[in-house]
Amino acid sequence: MNPDLARLQPYPFQKLAELHRGVTPSRAHAPLNLSIGEPRHATPAVVLDALVANLGGLSSYPATLGSLALREAVSGWLAARHGIPPPDPAGEVLPVNGSREALFAFAQAVVDRTRLDPVVAMPNPFYQIYEGAALLAGARPWFVNQSPKTGFACDFGAIPDAVLRTTQLVYVCSPGNPTGRVMDLQEWQRLFELSDRHGFVIASDECYSEIHFDERQPPLGALGAAQALGRSGYPRLVVFGSLSKRSNVPGMRSGFVAGDQQVLRQFALYRTYHGSAMSPAVQAASAAAWRDEAHVRDNRRQYREKFDAVIPILSRVMPVSRPDAAFYLWLHVGADDTRFAQDLLAHYNVSVLPGSYLAREAHGVNPGAGFVRVALVAPLDECTEAAHRMADLLVSNSNDRP
Repeated sequence: MNPDLARLQPYPFQKLAELHRGVTPSRAHAPLNLSIGEPRHATPAVVLDALVANLGGLSSYPATLGSLALREAVSGWLAARHGIPPPDPAGEVLPVNGSREALFAFAQAVVDRTRLDPVVAMPNPFYQIYEGAALLAGARPWFVNQSPKTGFACDFGAIPDAVLRTTQLVYVCSPGNPTGRVMDLQEWQRLFELSDRHGFVIASDECYSEIHFDERQPPLGALGAAQALGRSGYPRLVVFGSLSKRSNVPGMRSGFVAGDQQVLRQFALYRTYHGSAMSPAVQAASAAAWRDEAHVRDNRRQYREKFDAVIPILSRVMPVSRPDAAFYLWLHVGADDTRFAQDLLAHYNVSVLPGSYLAREAHGVNPGAGFVRVALVAPLDECTEAAHRMADLLVSNSNDRP
């Protein structure tokens, strides 16, 4: 077996299951699960209708590059969303089976194992796929800690020069999971300058980009930042997008990568052997989803309502603010986030994810310790009820302190 498999840590939800194993949930409360970032809003009819209408496509093998219709739909959406010239559907856009699969596979295609000490840098806390992808590509993960002191910004410039010299890939998540923070233009400029200096590829994970709160000011994305800074052709930059959160179709496993044509050409070669072409029916449904914004605006409205309801409840007992984007609250609950999660389940039957499970100890600290991630994916009434129960536990904990 691949010896690098032994370097993988248990996935956060495996850890959560183990944490819950020794806890008897409160029988006085109905169970509420806010631990998993799985969209629970209804899948829009425009997607379902297109999927059903194209089931005849199941009789054909799909091409790795996907249909021209889907690549054109993604290109058109990127141009309209980010205010950029339409990316070339023939070379700058590639459909993928969800951003998770592509984020993992991308490192396998990018990392050159023959070079000394290959490094893959990533935020910390982070989406665990980044670490697993780095390890199984034969690279060393380098964690860039995010903390409240810096507003959860990632200072990639703080990576030592000796590490940057062997860095081949940098994962970026904006809007961030779990912090919800969006990178600004100055941060992108600094990261692009580092990429120019050291030659590493940037993988920008933007699967939460369409869950935001101001219709007039959507989050800045990497392609829009590159365009604003005059970076023609998006050198060493690839963006990962997904329909899972935007269109409430996590089971469809549909996304795209877009950006540097030379990098994507090599990634497409890898995927040809990887055998990960998207079903023709899913391609047709995906094209319909990318062409429709009405359901996306309604999706954002539902999340806004939940944040508007939950934040005032929690603000009575703890500091809490709306994130820049995404559907998570990243809450500081005290020194022991795992104990808080256990107590919340035991006393109130609410499940949240300990922040320490989403981070690694790096540079002397686990930056997720003391936090919990709360996914506001459940219906509005369940989210507000969960907020009341969390507030009650926090009050109880404060009263118990000497």
